[in-house]
Amino acid sequence: MSFSRSIKIAPSILAADFANFGAECRAVEDQGADWVHVDVMDGHFVPNITFGPATCAAIRPHIRGVMDVHLMIAPVDPYIEGFAKAGADIITAHVEAGPHIFRTLQAIRASGAKAGLAINPGTGLDGVENLLDMIDLVCVMTVNPGFGGQAFIDMTGKVRALRALIGARPIHVEIDGGITPDTAPVMARAGADVLVAGSAVFKGGSVIDPAPYGTNIRAIRQAAEAAIGVVV
Repeated sequence: MSFSRSIKIAPSILAADFANFGAECRAVEDQGADWVHVDVMDGHFVPNITFGPATCAAIRPHIRGVMDVHLMIAPVDPYIEGFAKAGADIITAHVEAGPHIFRTLQAIRASGAKAGLAINPGTGLDGVENLLDMIDLVCVMTVNPGFGGQAFIDMTGKVRALRALIGARPIHVEIDGGITPDTAPVMARAGADVLVAGSAVFKGGSVIDPAPYGTNIRAIRQAAEAAIGVVV
């Protein structure tokens, strides 16, 4: 998994057809997705329950590229090994999920996965700066975690400040929540390179008719790239 600051689109399977996860993963990749984003929720840290390691293991053979696993759970540490064994390339934990985030990030890296750190809209960057040498990705939440389809919360200032803190370090800036062709350019200009999109990717399509997925992915990518001056 080589590092690049190019714009990457990561469809969230939270918005996919739950009865056809394998086919949905193949479809979005065939239609241009760079990563596949898996939102894991526990009904405790966030008010919803979604997937566990068994689901990740089941879809892993259907994903050719990066499986990006976002743990919206607390505690995190007891489940890291399970998600790593299920094939997660990136495991992201929330800074708010426990008192010992440094230990959590160490455990993620020790498992062989890349380590991601997620921060909620109400969380500042004070707790991030001392962790930058421990992480491969920062996920800035632009909705309150727990459900798909929420309205975008503008975190432009936070993303700009984060990108300045990161400097030349090979750390991805990921945005999760409310990404559309309208909001993607705002985040790209601020310094994001990974854009998680659920309903904005999956709307209008299906595993039988996946072409709309490609149309949606291209619209988000083109809007983001145009905002940062990428010539197609």
